[in-house]
Amino acid sequence: MKKINSIHFGGIMIAASLVTGIVIPAVIWFLKGKWFWPISVAGALILLVFAVLFAIEMHQDNGKIPHYVKHLKETVPYDPEKQYPVIRNSICTGEKIAGFRDKQGNGFTEVMVIHNDEEKRLFMNIYDLTTVKDEY
Repeated sequence: MKKINSIHFGGIMIAASLVTGIVIPAVIWFLKGKWFWPISVAGALILLVFAVLFAIEMHQDNGKIPHYVKHLKETVPYDPEKQYPVIRNSICTGEKIAGFRDKQGNGFTEVMVIHNDEEKRLFMNIYDLTTVKDEY
């Protein structure tokens, strides 16, 4: 099943439930002076279905690796014979960028920005590294 947020379907479901459950019965009430409860119940059911689907989606995402990390190793390959892992530290801004420096030249392949120790461990886990050299 496609995710609600990935196909931008959540807003449509909420709008449909509000129109069905509130706007249409309000128009009928304004024209006839009587609230039409079956349509309000239908709108509430649409909103309930959306809430259940959204709860399932949030439960499935809980604790998983972020999307950009899933294919990072394939997108930015690491060749230990030609490269070594490095975290470049900027003296001016304090920015840290994890990546791989070429052994033969000065080339650097950026992989990800490091904000904290957890992201450094994530970088090391993705590429099965034991140590990473810091450069300034």
